[in-house]
Amino acid sequence: MEPRSKKTTSRIAGDPMAVTWMEKYSETLEKYWNMLPGFVGTFIASVAVFILGSTIRGEWLHILVHFLKAFHYGEEDSGAATNTTDSSSGLVINLADYRLQGLGYYWIAATTVSYTFYLGIGGFLHWYYYVRQRDRPEEWKCQPNKFMSPELERHEILLGSFSLLLGSTVSSIISCYIMNGGSSTIYYNITQYGWLWYFASWPVVFIWQDYMTYWHHRIYHMPFLYKHFHKLHHKYKQPTAFSVTAIHPFEFLHMQAVLVSPMFLFPVHWTVFVTLLMYLYYHGIIDHSGINFKAHWWQPWQPDCIFHDNHHQYFHVNFGFNCELWDKIHGTYRQKDKVYREDIYYGKGKELIQCTRKELTEELEERESENHLAYRGPQRDDQVKEIKSKLS
Repeated sequence: MEPRSKKTTSRIAGDPMAVTWMEKYSETLEKYWNMLPGFVGTFIASVAVFILGSTIRGEWLHILVHFLKAFHYGEEDSGAATNTTDSSSGLVINLADYRLQGLGYYWIAATTVSYTFYLGIGGFLHWYYYVRQRDRPEEWKCQPNKFMSPELERHEILLGSFSLLLGSTVSSIISCYIMNGGSSTIYYNITQYGWLWYFASWPVVFIWQDYMTYWHHRIYHMPFLYKHFHKLHHKYKQPTAFSVTAIHPFEFLHMQAVLVSPMFLFPVHWTVFVTLLMYLYYHGIIDHSGINFKAHWWQPWQPDCIFHDNHHQYFHVNFGFNCELWDKIHGTYRQKDKVYREDIYYGKGKELIQCTRKELTEELEERESENHLAYRGPQRDDQVKEIKSKLS
């Protein structure tokens, strides 16, 4: 591991767009943090991830709006009508005509909360792992010997902040529209469609969102879309929690449309929609954290963090997010007898027997750089042995 030099750290310590500003306050934070019992610190870190996941795109507004509508607050009028005038043409736009009255308040709330938690909680998480435990990455990091450069950290926060602005704007528009009585397929009384559909809708909505997300992601790994859009996200070969929104703006909005699509396509109870939305965004943070988080016992469908970390390390493989089944069905699940690189598309990899000795040596280096603790069982060691057997 290459620790940052004092010169590099001091150069950007005061830069809010470089995560290393947290290092400036590390000793003070460490002093107070050590006063907490160990289990409390772990709980706070977990809650911080959850809050960050549900707020960074403004999804908390969806939660609030649907909660209020479920209890019949503000269904008729959530704010005074707002007129927007184009002085050059004299055109007057009445936002009430589009059920967007009070939109400005929604937008200010969404963006303020999003940026506050993105930089505040994101900074905390960075400190908790990448600063506080930087001297022992083999205990927690998926790629313990590799860290992003300060320049890339700055890049992901700048790009993520811009995408965050777009995402918060979309969330504020949708939330405002729904609060003002705009049509959607969200319903609030379970008896409207019955208890059978209510319970069935949990897996239906989850599978719809996750399977559509798999194909959305996989399509953006086709050569043209990858080179012009998705490649930007793959600058971060060792992703952090900030990487989750560091996506090309066009792709970001496309992804957001996929995730909110159920509320305009088929009946879904508000509790189902907001709960699954929070789940998806929470694991979006986890999957990009670079930390060897494991799925819980009650999540047999959920891959561990190393699954998506492998996607960033090896590029065109493991396209799924919250269910690795799609990759196994479609043959894009990472195999130990194949090599995956940025120039090998379509998720199928290259057979080891077709690789040159140089390619095998490079692959061995990549595999050895992974943390075996991020896996369950000897999977990482088996992958290393597979390459060594071909080189011997």
